[in-house]
Amino acid sequence: MPLILAAFVAGDLAVQQLRSLPPPGVQLLCVLAALALGTLAALGARRARQGPAGARGAVLSLGALAALALGFACTAWAAQLRLVPALAAADEGRELRLQGVVASLPAYADEATRFVVAVDQPDCAGSAVVAACIVLPRLVSLSWYAPSVRVLPAQRWQWTVKLRRPQALMNPAGFDAEAWMLEQGIRGLGSVRSGPGADPPRLLQERVWQAGPLIDRARTWLRERLLQRLQGWRYAGVIVALVMGDQSGIGEADWSLYNRTGISHLVSISGLHITMIAAALAALAGALWRRCPRLLARAGVPVVRALAGTAGALAYCLLAGWGVPAQRTFLMLAVVALALCRRARPPAATTLALAAALVCIWDPWAVLAAGFWLSFGAVACIFLAASGSVAAAAGMRARLSEALRLQASITIGQVPLTLAIFGQISLVAPLANALAIPLVSYLVAPLALLGAGLAALLPPDTGCDAALLGAADWLLQALGRFLLWLTTPAWSSIALPLPPAWTFAAAAAGCAWLLAPAGWPLRAAGACGLLPMLVWPVDAPAAGQLWVTALDVGQGMCVVLETAHGTVVFDTGPRYSPDSDAAGRVLVPYLRARGISEVALLIVSHQDIDHAGGAASLLHALPVRQVWTSIEAGHPLLAGALVGPPCSAGARWDSPDLHLVVLHPPTALYAQPGVSTNARSCVVLARSANAGVLLTGDVPQRQERQLLAYASEAGVDVHVDMLLAPHHGSRSSSSPELIRATAARWVSMQLGYRNHFGHPHAAVVQRYRAAGVAIERSDLGGAVQWRFGARQTTVARWRRDHARYWHNQSPVEP
Repeated sequence: MPLILAAFVAGDLAVQQLRSLPPPGVQLLCVLAALALGTLAALGARRARQGPAGARGAVLSLGALAALALGFACTAWAAQLRLVPALAAADEGRELRLQGVVASLPAYADEATRFVVAVDQPDCAGSAVVAACIVLPRLVSLSWYAPSVRVLPAQRWQWTVKLRRPQALMNPAGFDAEAWMLEQGIRGLGSVRSGPGADPPRLLQERVWQAGPLIDRARTWLRERLLQRLQGWRYAGVIVALVMGDQSGIGEADWSLYNRTGISHLVSISGLHITMIAAALAALAGALWRRCPRLLARAGVPVVRALAGTAGALAYCLLAGWGVPAQRTFLMLAVVALALCRRARPPAATTLALAAALVCIWDPWAVLAAGFWLSFGAVACIFLAASGSVAAAAGMRARLSEALRLQASITIGQVPLTLAIFGQISLVAPLANALAIPLVSYLVAPLALLGAGLAALLPPDTGCDAALLGAADWLLQALGRFLLWLTTPAWSSIALPLPPAWTFAAAAAGCAWLLAPAGWPLRAAGACGLLPMLVWPVDAPAAGQLWVTALDVGQGMCVVLETAHGTVVFDTGPRYSPDSDAAGRVLVPYLRARGISEVALLIVSHQDIDHAGGAASLLHALPVRQVWTSIEAGHPLLAGALVGPPCSAGARWDSPDLHLVVLHPPTALYAQPGVSTNARSCVVLARSANAGVLLTGDVPQRQERQLLAYASEAGVDVHVDMLLAPHHGSRSSSSPELIRATAARWVSMQLGYRNHFGHPHAAVVQRYRAAGVAIERSDLGGAVQWRFGARQTTVARWRRDHARYWHNQSPVEP
């Protein structure tokens, strides 16, 4: 049975690897094949019960193939339904009148309120902003830049909006936000419009009686109540996450610390927390049930405990937002409760596999979430380790030894997953978890839950809830200091390059071998399965080659130049919020996935936030030998980095494979008052044995002519293979003189999808096309990588070459 259930999950996973969904005819053939194979397996099972083991194996194989085909067909069908209705490309950017129900917890950031809307229908009749009735997605995510407006779940509103299809950043080793949006059912993104021609927003109904939005309404009320009590507290975001699963208040610095120490699974609602709640309610229900003989005559205590625990777990999971770990835990508890009611004891592997299959039926895209694999992986490790226990541990020392053995098993078993998801392996995770698991699960979480309960029931001036929540915050502060101490040594975690997918499968098999029950032959040999993943050589440029990667950072600029002898980074992308920037989200994960542990030279062209927003994060995450910039020394964007003389024309930097020369700005420009930051952009010419690249920042046309004049006087050849479009292709840059002088084969335009600046300008695009320059746009193709070699140049575009069926594969130029 576990093999058949695992095959169903494998069918689900197979669909998620497709570039496009199979047509309905193929889906129907899979269903028919599943029925035929299942029928053969059922008929063969009757004959094989008393037959040889080979016959039973054949029946099991038929059943697994049937489950695989059924899982594939069911997921493909569900995905087909999820993708429609879709917003047409022609309707992107139009002003539309939208009516719907707020269907999520509102999130607040940068003076904007973000929330999900369940769309009712467009108002087509008599509207000044909708010329014809159009098809809208069922769920859209809106941003409303109106700080004074309070939006609550279960409210029905009418807005004038501009929508676009769900498109996010597309990078090597980057987070796939489009997959997350598909799982959530969000098929449109947009903003509420105001001003001339737009109808003012109207609240149509204060409360809509729908289960999901009403649950979110209750969650919003509880969150606001908690945040009032926790205002100004250091770990308010973590406490809210422990109580109700809302992780939006946890900063990136805390997430980074928790990931480096391997305890990120504890700072949200985990399976252990849900199980603890279920066990407490089950014990209370059983104790009360025993006191009433009449009730005992109707049902036994084990049945009542199972039902009470399951009901409590369901209520807590709904409060937590019904995430993948919550789903997995609830379904496992439900399976166990059903078995207890029927007086059966299913094997642990069957329970785990059944829970995984049920999660995939409920949410076919759960297999795309890191939490799915971390959750089921941890439980599988516990089951494997526990299967080797001969008897229950007795005595405090024996119980402690058993707990440490289980924790060590989880740590070993999660090594492949942590490397695949986080790009690093924490060497201090066993010690961190040894303290954090009992502290968070048995002290912090109960204190937070009790404090939240009292905050919901009692007036603010009682102080009981504040004492409990304050104790939880104090414990989290102590835990944070301990974790910081653990991560002080450089060896506390190891960042490794991302190896091929097959090495993770080999590592998982090796971990299963290592954690096998006592008596399993040559258990230590399982470590050999980990070796390919740990020692696989990184794909790197050969001597003389130059790899140039223009990362997709949205409306910003970030380019990585790699050679056999070092890495140069030009600009670090934008800052998205006070706690998030392109370096933390895109650049640093890319460098670590490439096995790059040091940056030889960082060039920050100028201080605009879309170019320098991630500088501090990069400087904090990785060693940087040298910094070139036009920003004055000591600026907060540079995070106290040692900066030499200002970036000025004539400066040079040389390595065995790469030579850089600064063409702009001249030193005298720094002394001129009133010069814009764009005009001071550091422009760098990079040359290798096989290619030339011109990196431009936001330099305007006037300064473009100045740098060309300087290059001519200095005898610098500006003919290049790739040009980074100045100022993202704006009308004020990319002069005909620059395009003619550089004679580039490619131009890279880094910009956000349907950005409100209107980049790139149509005239600039036409100018490049007329010159025969191939245009590579990050908003259309995602990250683009050029590999310049002696014989050929290859170009990889991540949105095209690594597409899945849920990606916006044919974005249209606005």
